[in-house]
Amino acid sequence: MKRLFLIASAVVGCSALAQTASTSSGQAYPIKPVRVIVPNAPSGLADVSARMVAAKLSEALGQQFIVENRVGAGSTLGTAAAVRAAPDGYTLLAVFDSHATNPHLFRTLDYNTVSDLAPISLLVRGPLVLVVNPGVPAMSAQDLVQLAKSKPGAILFASVGPGSPARLLMELLKLEARVDVMNVPYKGVGGAITDLISGQVDAMFPTVSSAVPHIRSKRLRAIAVTSEKPSAALPGVPLMMSVYPDFRAESWVGLLAPAKTAPEIIARLNAECAKLLALPDVKARFAELGLETVGSTPAQFDQWIKSEIERWGRVIRAQKITLE
Repeated sequence: MKRLFLIASAVVGCSALAQTASTSSGQAYPIKPVRVIVPNAPSGLADVSARMVAAKLSEALGQQFIVENRVGAGSTLGTAAAVRAAPDGYTLLAVFDSHATNPHLFRTLDYNTVSDLAPISLLVRGPLVLVVNPGVPAMSAQDLVQLAKSKPGAILFASVGPGSPARLLMELLKLEARVDVMNVPYKGVGGAITDLISGQVDAMFPTVSSAVPHIRSKRLRAIAVTSEKPSAALPGVPLMMSVYPDFRAESWVGLLAPAKTAPEIIARLNAECAKLLALPDVKARFAELGLETVGSTPAQFDQWIKSEIERWGRVIRAQKITLE
């Protein structure tokens, strides 16, 4: 009996040790639902992307990845909530372009954008597109610049907030082309595009996904895309870089976790993201939105965030952009 007891104790001990090792290595993760905070509004690019990825992670890992929109304070409210969460892998954060501009727009933040979050993966990226109302006599970016130079302050650009890509790209155009155009701020992209179509404003840098239906119906004219290579969603539309070599910008969505989340969990999530983003159906669905799937390493995503913070910081400082 003593021998049987010792054998049983050894088996239980080995089992417990194996379970502990499995948990510490991230292999048992997740054992309960995972919350994915999106600090942006429902139906936006970050929200749509996060929901696609969350659904696939749920299938792959056998637990629900539940998207929770925590909107407010220029996306800083939801980001702060993720930073405060336990670093156990059960709270994640899906961020959008504004994640890299907020450090320059807010005097103080409740978190450090770089050190308080652990990068998991850059999920998707895609260009924005320079569009004009068809009544504007500009068939190219060069035409629009010449028109703006001939009528200083007369060309009206729609934007959707001080830190939005639409606003920052307008400011970048002012810097690169040395033109004077007027910013017309809107509360949302829907209102901005409606007024652009009706001719209340002249031009805008929206995301490809929000502009494509109106470009195809010829209610808007696409004259340039902001990526390093042509957009599959807008074949034939030239690059802004062909005119201004430093004019590059992309919308992007990435996944992070609270700092000090176990490296094994970060690695597990990164590997699963890479797998799902390589699936043909996922690639096709994102391509419909004008986005390219990425699936970077954590280190690559970390460098991406830092470079975006630095690049847009220069534009924000040069143009003295504030939270108006």
